[in-house]
Amino acid sequence: MPQKKNNFHLSNREYKSSAFTAYFSNPKRAAELFRALDHAMDIGPEDIHFTTLKGVLFMARKNDLAFTAGAKVLVISEHQSTINLNMPLRDAIYFGRTLERLIPSRDIYRTRRLSIPTPEFYTFYNGVKEQPQEQILKLSDSFLEKAGEPMLELKVKVININLSADHPILRQSRSMYEYSWFIQKIQEYLLEGTSREHALRAAMEDCRRAGILTDFIAEHGSEVMNMLFTEFNLEDALEVRGEERYEDGLEDGKKEGIKEGKACHLIAMVCRKLNKGKTPEAIAEELDEDIAVIRPICEAAGTLGKDYDCSKIYRELLKEKR
Repeated sequence: MPQKKNNFHLSNREYKSSAFTAYFSNPKRAAELFRALDHAMDIGPEDIHFTTLKGVLFMARKNDLAFTAGAKVLVISEHQSTINLNMPLRDAIYFGRTLERLIPSRDIYRTRRLSIPTPEFYTFYNGVKEQPQEQILKLSDSFLEKAGEPMLELKVKVININLSADHPILRQSRSMYEYSWFIQKIQEYLLEGTSREHALRAAMEDCRRAGILTDFIAEHGSEVMNMLFTEFNLEDALEVRGEERYEDGLEDGKKEGIKEGKACHLIAMVCRKLNKGKTPEAIAEELDEDIAVIRPICEAAGTLGKDYDCSKIYRELLKEKR
């Protein structure tokens, strides 16, 4: 299908809300990644057209990147710590939104068959828990009735990009290897008990010494620091990992209560400003918080009406992140 770049191309600034999306929003790196995933196609940077959606449904815990390459469109996401079993459902919605951007609305009423890029869905896992090199998540696993061949299916390939997993993509894509090396360094410092800020700075210094991500860090150094700091802070604010440890019996109720209290304090401040008619962007600026932290709280509060209950909003956020 002929691509009209101006119809759906988004600038990097519009969508690079995470270090992952910022790094792979470079057409050269995106093309290299595509070739590592699909060896049959010789794709260059000039063939990459980003179709990443801005701020739809998928808040902070899922960092989205989408682009067309030749006759295919890849929808890619990256996780910090855990695999979300709802990825096929989210990607089904995401792909529908992407098609709305790719196809003029009037064209769907034509009687002749429309041609669309072939979709592929990937999630790159780089958390600390053991996971296989690859696994497939299927939309049909979420169906209430599981009988026979489903009339609708969507599969997401989950690729473990931890260096210890030794997935072939780490050898076939130098960009992916360097990104994974960087994230692993951060995790190693955090496991040693180092503060988050020091872990990020030390990992970036290790990259400079090892010749890893040198161009990227030189160009976006402080911005990368801010993005990663926000991502890890959001993870704590929503207490996804804390919730899982609690359910596994590894976190006692007192500690969990303290963590929820800290999150609810931020939620309460956001709700007070919502009551005054403030927008998420204005609230983020006034509280000096990243919009990726504030927007999910505002959206969760909106589903519960004007009688805001911080504990309910907190639970809604946790539920959304599972």
